[in-house]
Amino acid sequence: MDDFFLIAKVVSVIGKEGFLKILSYSDFPERFYSVNKVFIDFFGEKKLFLVEKVTSRSRKSGILLKFKGFNTEKDAQVLVGKEIFVDKNNLVKLPEGYYFIHDLIGSEVFRNEKKFGVLKDVLIYPANDVYVIEDIGGNAVLIPAVKDYIERYDPEKKILILKPGSQIYEDEN
Repeated sequence: MDDFFLIAKVVSVIGKEGFLKILSYSDFPERFYSVNKVFIDFFGEKKLFLVEKVTSRSRKSGILLKFKGFNTEKDAQVLVGKEIFVDKNNLVKLPEGYYFIHDLIGSEVFRNEKKFGVLKDVLIYPANDVYVIEDIGGNAVLIPAVKDYIERYDPEKKILILKPGSQIYEDEN
């Protein structure tokens, strides 16, 4: 398994000192204030970057990172569009009931005590996440990741149990 986990993407350079605006993929954006090192992918190889400073000048500008050795707008420009990763030692400690997407993917999904399929992806939306499940017929089924549809998740066994009787398809009987 890959030992690096995607947490953000560099969106743009902000200012002349080399600060970078990032798009956080984390449900816990405060995590960036305690991270000291990250990895950025260059041609399939993860390179170590040391975080020099983290700030949030305004709600509009979001989270800004400055990396050691990137002191000008021109220096930082090469990082725009790059994805930011952490190693497993720098993963955030999740509260109970929260799971990493990489842990959810590949879980077997059951409904009404029968295997329904396998969780293939998690789509992130403002209202709630959506699970992409490949059912036993090979069809992609989208299930909102909310308590109305999800009974429980067992992270040890990688099993997701859907609530019994919940209507998944509009034409389902």
